[in-house]
Amino acid sequence: MKTVTLTVNNRPHTLTPSPERTLLDVLREDLGLTGAKRGCDAGECGACTVLLNGKPVNSCLVLAVELSGAAVVTIEGLGGPDGLDRLQQSFIDNFALQCGYCTPGMILMGKALLMQNPHPTEAEVKEFISGNLCRCTGYENIVKAIMAVAGGGEGNG
Repeated sequence: MKTVTLTVNNRPHTLTPSPERTLLDVLREDLGLTGAKRGCDAGECGACTVLLNGKPVNSCLVLAVELSGAAVVTIEGLGGPDGLDRLQQSFIDNFALQCGYCTPGMILMGKALLMQNPHPTEAEVKEFISGNLCRCTGYENIVKAIMAVAGGGEGNG
């Protein structure tokens, strides 16, 4: 088996995953980071979204053995000792969650969008998060929360 060294939420880890294990498996089972959710296991729902080298990915589709040198950020890696990340707080302030299952993936997609485009239009937000499914909110408040941080909507931002 291949040894993999990667950084998760700014902490180094050395692992020896079996070839069939995914990044999602490693995060949840080996590192105890359960924010990324196991939804469809086929890359269709976005519940397992994390940032891999600054880009959003479905962690259920990424083999752990391919991650040497990678930097991963999960929902647990946002914010800091002073509190939540602005986008996390905006989801709370704008009532952008109900059951919460999709929320980590939605927040990380919003974070990725805002890192590459700090002032997206509402249409750009909707397009960017279109691969993440939510069964509860109807997306209106999710878009509103992202737009609030982008400076283009209501709420704290």
